[in-house]
Amino acid sequence: MGGGAGIGEYGLIADGHTAALVHRGGSVDWCCLKRLDAGSVFGRLLDARHGGHLALAPTDPAAATERAYLDGTLVLCTTWRTGDGCARVLDLLAADREAPENPLRQLVRIVEGVDGQVEFELHLAPRFDYGAATPWIQDAPGRAHYALAGDDALLLACSEGAQRRGDHELVARFAVAAGQRVRIEVRDVPPYALDGGDRPAPCPPAVLDARLEETVAWWRDWSGRARLPITDQAGVLRSALVLRALTNPLTGAIAAAATTSLPESGAGRTWDYRYSWVRDSVFTVRALAELGFPDEADACRRFIQRASAGHADELRIAYGIGGERRMPEHELESLRGWRGIGPVRVGNDAGAQRQHDVLGQVLDLAWHWHERGNTPDDDLWRFVSALVERAAREWRLPDRGLWEWRAEPRHFTHSKVMCWVALDRGIRLAQDVGRDAPVERWRAARAELRDEIEARGYDARQGVFTQCFDDLGLDAALLRLGIVGFLEPGDERMMRTADAIVAQLGERGLVRRYDADDGQPGREGAFLPCAFWLVQCLAEQGRVDEAREAFERALQTRNDLGLFSEEYDVRAGEPLGNMPQALTHLSHVLAALALERSDR
Repeated sequence: MGGGAGIGEYGLIADGHTAALVHRGGSVDWCCLKRLDAGSVFGRLLDARHGGHLALAPTDPAAATERAYLDGTLVLCTTWRTGDGCARVLDLLAADREAPENPLRQLVRIVEGVDGQVEFELHLAPRFDYGAATPWIQDAPGRAHYALAGDDALLLACSEGAQRRGDHELVARFAVAAGQRVRIEVRDVPPYALDGGDRPAPCPPAVLDARLEETVAWWRDWSGRARLPITDQAGVLRSALVLRALTNPLTGAIAAAATTSLPESGAGRTWDYRYSWVRDSVFTVRALAELGFPDEADACRRFIQRASAGHADELRIAYGIGGERRMPEHELESLRGWRGIGPVRVGNDAGAQRQHDVLGQVLDLAWHWHERGNTPDDDLWRFVSALVERAAREWRLPDRGLWEWRAEPRHFTHSKVMCWVALDRGIRLAQDVGRDAPVERWRAARAELRDEIEARGYDARQGVFTQCFDDLGLDAALLRLGIVGFLEPGDERMMRTADAIVAQLGERGLVRRYDADDGQPGREGAFLPCAFWLVQCLAEQGRVDEAREAFERALQTRNDLGLFSEEYDVRAGEPLGNMPQALTHLSHVLAALALERSDR
């Protein structure tokens, strides 16, 4: 059967290149060590039997645990208390402080005695290629072991030594007293490097201790520059750290999530979000820029321009985190899925969809970049002006929309509004930087598009905007109409639309995306980014008390480490969907900043 631990039971460790999820019980149950979107080496999260794991916990079954991140970092500290003593485990993906763009691909676990003596047990069962390959484990000198299969290989080392259990697993038992350390290392190595006599050696204890210090310092160097609001200050910093963790320091790409195939309903809706969606990336850099991190915004802009070959017609809605255009979606037979809910998917066919809102997102990114004092060069201007032309040309076509509709394309109101945004920001940029552009034609297209939205995307009887043209259904994406400047936040139509969304799509203080039949199995949970969009919408309307109430309700969905998933099952009271989810964390940041502005 599939993995069964609650999604909220996990903590994240990361280095920007990849990530791992660590269960509160001490097991690394998800890790793709080569890169975030590579095959897993530990995948028990999606299949308890076949996925593989790295378990580390006291032998005392009654041991009590507390966990927290070291301040300003994503280094996870789990403290264990038994009847005989206290010890803590520090978990990290090691980073090179001087050159963080160079991936070390090294998972480090350091067990440290605090008082008394605590006995631990280690169980290491790697499974490569999403559980499809059971590696051969070889012994080696110096307390090292190697695991290899296909094009994957790991160096495995415990400073107290470990023994093979059969050909495919390692076990160890050791005790730590106050002041003692035991160090565990899992490192990705090239399989061919194991053929000769000069095999990779485990890091000496002093090197692993130094990696811990370097990684802590790297995180604190970054987080120490944050300009944080008073509103939920510690939580906003945690969200910012998650966004940094999902930002690749080599390419500038920002992954939508650290996992694949965690279901959005009890019946399925399992998608792979370990890729870089242009929309989510633009939202992310907006949040980071407001917190004082403009460099990530510029790196993401360059990634989008580079990945699309600087040409508007080449712009896709998502890319691999190296800029790959192909993300073919297929279902795996090797893993059953979280709690047996499948299928487990790798890749995402939505990357090739037509989603018009991406045009507005890129133009909005360029506009805000310009507002921070930058001027587009000739190449960037050609790119963004061509995107404006594309919006003027294509807005009449149906698309798949913000929610990546897998049924027939529709005329989504939000998509039309974002085409309006593309035209609007293009006009502003042309005027501000003095570029030659067909501004009068763009103005005419913008005016025509506004008339069409207000005529066909608005239901006069209800007095609200609707999900699609000539349709009566609602969509929580419409909460963003005031945020992107299509309407003034206090416009009566916007006020009524927000109220209608709460009335019809609200669920115990949270918000679902829509009620329309999307052809997907099961009833999905409340969509957490929408809960924070509601906060931002209400705050900008001056409805501060309502906004704060909605904010506090949304905060109740994060786990004890401050991590948010994509969705929330209000009936079961537990997270759903891939975790941690960038869109939720960035929406949390923007909601907190909106509340801060409303207070001022």
